[in-house]
Amino acid sequence: MAEPASDPEAIARQVVQAAYDVHAVLGPGLLVSVYEPCLIHELGLRGLGVERQVNVAVVYKDIRLDAGLIMDLLVEDRVIVEVKAVEKLLPAHQSRLLTCLKLSGRRLGLLINFNAPLLKNGIHRLVRPG
Repeated sequence: MAEPASDPEAIARQVVQAAYDVHAVLGPGLLVSVYEPCLIHELGLRGLGVERQVNVAVVYKDIRLDAGLIMDLLVEDRVIVEVKAVEKLLPAHQSRLLTCLKLSGRRLGLLINFNAPLLKNGIHRLVRPG
């Protein structure tokens, strides 16, 4: 079992490898409700801590709101992972992840579309500016 990493880049590499392992076994065409727990299991096998369905606080004009914004996965409290199983990723998927990064104060996120025939075409790495 790998030692948990604290470097977001190292964590992201492990997440990508875990996603490849899940995709190699399951292939495309299933629902997020199948891929997400399998990915969580793979990350656990790698010794990474994962939180699922994490609320993101929205602070608007000094008021903290529970606006129902939820990130799919938070790995090692450093990397946000949004899990999709869609025909095509849309700009709105990237915008949402960038917003989660901004509001949570994290810098690195992965958008993973397990429905891509070649997973390398379904993985997008996003970094919050600043």
